[in-house]
Amino acid sequence: MKKILALFFLWSLTPASLFSQSSQRMTAEEYIRRYRIMAIHEMNTHRIPASITLAQGLLETDNGNSELARLAHNHFGIKCKNDWTGQVYYKDDDAGNECFRKYDSPYESYADHSVFLSTRERYRFLFDLEMTDYAGWAKGLKSAGYATNPEYAGRLIRLIEAYSLDELDDQYVPGKILIINGMPMDTDTPVVMQLAVTDSIESRSFESTFRKIYENNGVKLIFALKNDSYYQIARDFGIYSYQIPNYNELPKRGSLVEGQVIYLEKKKKRSDYDYHLVKEDQTLHSIAQQYAVRSKSLRKLNLMRKADHPGTGRILRLNPDVPLP
Repeated sequence: MKKILALFFLWSLTPASLFSQSSQRMTAEEYIRRYRIMAIHEMNTHRIPASITLAQGLLETDNGNSELARLAHNHFGIKCKNDWTGQVYYKDDDAGNECFRKYDSPYESYADHSVFLSTRERYRFLFDLEMTDYAGWAKGLKSAGYATNPEYAGRLIRLIEAYSLDELDDQYVPGKILIINGMPMDTDTPVVMQLAVTDSIESRSFESTFRKIYENNGVKLIFALKNDSYYQIARDFGIYSYQIPNYNELPKRGSLVEGQVIYLEKKKKRSDYDYHLVKEDQTLHSIAQQYAVRSKSLRKLNLMRKADHPGTGRILRLNPDVPLP
C-alpha cells in the first residue's frame, strides 16, 4: 500500500512557511500537488470522494490563497457551530465578523471536514452514492445547504473535470488505510514496535541472554533497559562502546532512557517507505531513528541544510526512488 504514495507529488513547504518563502500566489496545480494525498487518505477512511474534497478545497480557499487558508488553515470554510470547542478566527462572510474554525495545520482542516460531513444527518444521504458519482456529491452538498452560492455544485463539477480530479477516486480501496510514516495515519504506534524478533545476532554475555533483538529496515536494534549504558550494550553484543553513539547519532558520553531504540549496526541511507509526515515535536533525529535511516541521508534526500529543522506538517522523502515532496 505504501507504494501508492509514489504516484503522487506532495507539498514541499511546512504550513507556517508556505507563504513566507514565496510571494507568488499558489496555483490550482500547486494546491492539488500539495494536498491530494490528504484527500485520498480521507476518502479511504471516511468514504468521501477525493475529487470532491480537493474541489471544495480549491474553491473555498481560492487555490490556497484565501485569508482563512493562510491565517487559520481553514480549507473548507467551516464555521464554528455550537459544538466547536477549538480555536476560532473571525472574518466577514454572509454577515459581519463571523466565527470560523481555526486549525494548527491544513491536515487538521481536512480531517475535520471529513468528520463534519460524516457525522451530520443532513449529509447522510451522500454516503449512499457511488464513490465515482462526483456530480451527485456536488449537487447533494448544495441541496443539503453546505454553501449558499447557487452555482456551488456547478463550480465543483467544473473544477473536477478541468483538473481530472475524478481520477483520484480510483484510489478508493474499501477497508484500507493509506500508509504514511510507515504506519496508518490514524495511529501513533511507532514503526519499530511492529517489528519481528530476530535471532541473527547472538548475545555475547550470560547476563544479557534475555534481550530481544529486533530488525528495522534491515538494521538490528534493541530497546534500552533500565540503567543501560553504551558499555553494557557493547559488552553484551561484542562491539565497541564508541559504535553505539556512532550508529545512533548520539552524544559520545550520553545516557540512555529505558525503552530507547538502540541500533547495533549502521543505519541505512534510505527506507523502503516513501514519505514521512512530520508530527508535532518530532526532530530529524527521531525520524531517522524511526526508520533506521541516517540523518545525513534524510537531509540529502530532502535538500536540507545541517541547521534546518523539519516543521510540523512537512512531508519528508525517505528514499530517492520517489519524487521530491
